[in-house]
Amino acid sequence: QKCLQNYKNLARSSAKNTVFKRRRKKRGTVHKRPLAVIDGTTQGTKVTSSKMAEEQHKSAASASIPDDLIQELVRKSHSAKEKAYCPYSKFRVGAALLTEDGTIFTGCNVENASYPLSCCAERTAIYKAVTEGFKTFSAMAVATDVESEHLAPCGSCRQVMREFGTDWTVYLTKPDLSYLTTTVGELLPRSFGPDDLNRPKVK
Repeated sequence: QKCLQNYKNLARSSAKNTVFKRRRKKRGTVHKRPLAVIDGTTQGTKVTSSKMAEEQHKSAASASIPDDLIQELVRKSHSAKEKAYCPYSKFRVGAALLTEDGTIFTGCNVENASYPLSCCAERTAIYKAVTEGFKTFSAMAVATDVESEHLAPCGSCRQVMREFGTDWTVYLTKPDLSYLTTTVGELLPRSFGPDDLNRPKVK
């Protein structure tokens, strides 16, 4: 009977150690994601430690832009949307691009009867900035008339945006001026860019 009691005590001790180890392991690998503004509310989710550097970098990029400047970008993107020339799709888009020195360039989508020649708002804003000598950007706000979700740029625009870096901020907005914050790198992961042209090639 004494041997049986010792066996039970050993089993209880082993079970407690297993639970403690599981809890300790969980605490070491799960992290709380920084709060982000989405639709005017804050949301927090858990991410693994491998994503923390990316999240912190994204938060730092967004935090470097004052709230009043973000709101100005959002408003200007919607003002630019009003000038859209889209007789075929009837889908208006506006963009407001912030350069590194604080200059803002706006753009709207301009369609053409020869459909492939149409130009999106995001590219219009970027091309305007480049023709004025600007090639370093901090953020862009994109506006549409869609109320149900924050629409993102098309693939072609994402590639043009990526040409000028992956770590600048993009605000995806709705008509009510709410916005979702992301980055060029998140919109176009594992992207092809200027540096890839200089990688070693087979001979």
